[in-house]
Amino acid sequence: MTEAATNFEGLLREALAPVEPPAELAARLEGALQSITAMAADELEAWELSAMRDPRNWVRPAAALAVGGAAATALVVLRARHRAAASPPRSIAGVRNAAGRTLEDLERETRRLLGDR
Repeated sequence: MTEAATNFEGLLREALAPVEPPAELAARLEGALQSITAMAADELEAWELSAMRDPRNWVRPAAALAVGGAAATALVVLRARHRAAASPPRSIAGVRNAAGRTLEDLERETRRLLGDR
């Protein structure tokens, strides 16, 4: 019984070991989020204001706005986390500086995605 418990614990430890994601995953995810954001922006640009008077026409632009906004937000956060991971803070002052840099990164990425509108 003891040998079976030890074997079970070893198998469980092996199964629950952390797995590093593939190196190209971040690039693929960023590309997918960029294309979703671009498609949502194109969808919103294609709609005319005269068509918006009828509430039945609101579904597609609302969906494009929600999906595009979520993709853009995820893209901004992904890029900010990538930059933050490059230089982890080592002290309380470093944490404060890292928080400031993260906010600046979020602002910069948001402006870049929105095109300084």
